[in-house]
Amino acid sequence: MFTVRKKEERGSTEASWLKSQHSFSFGEYYDPQNMGFGHLRVINEDWIIPESGFGTHGHKNMEIVTYILAGELTHKDSLGTGSVIRPGEVQLMSAGKGILHSEVNASPLAEVHLLQIWIMPNEQNTRPKYQQKAFPPEQMQNRFRLIVSPNGENGSLMIKQDAKVLALRLAAGQTASVEMSARRKYWLQVAQGGVVRAQNQPLEAGDALAIDHEQGTLTLTAHQETEVLLFDLPQ
Repeated sequence: MFTVRKKEERGSTEASWLKSQHSFSFGEYYDPQNMGFGHLRVINEDWIIPESGFGTHGHKNMEIVTYILAGELTHKDSLGTGSVIRPGEVQLMSAGKGILHSEVNASPLAEVHLLQIWIMPNEQNTRPKYQQKAFPPEQMQNRFRLIVSPNGENGSLMIKQDAKVLALRLAAGQTASVEMSARRKYWLQVAQGGVVRAQNQPLEAGDALAIDHEQGTLTLTAHQETEVLLFDLPQ
């Protein structure tokens, strides 16, 4: 089954410093029909204005992936980590039994555009862990690049769940494909760029395609340069 979730159907949060679009119920946005997709619980597309951000706050028992699309995000946490995350870099924070962190756009001029993703772990109350890695853009150009996996395969970040995240930057006129299993479910999120066609479904930036109980090849063709994330999840 293929189900399109258009960007206009998402929930939203707006503050003086933040604009956020929620693929699934989050904060004050509640939709009982969109509480997540399998173990994928949150996809928030955030825009943070200069010199603003999320103050210190806590998380517990969640795998949190931050994927920067533009700008730079400064991160600090209770593990003693201090870092800056830039486009092409992926952060994975395993909150485990509890972690405090802050995320701030320290730039005086440039907005930060990012996706923050929460995936429910398969272990509870584990020791918190922080990972961050840069993935060269050529590794995901016109082909899927594994960036998150349960075993750290191919240099990916290691997640505490039977889940994978793949990134793809597809040039106009190019095609990429990946094999699907009926024993898995998939969420394709168009992160930014132009129109891409997936299984003959036209998708724009912010749109998503949910795939459940499908076997075969998932094929994407870009009409304009496009960046997507594919979540490979257990049933």
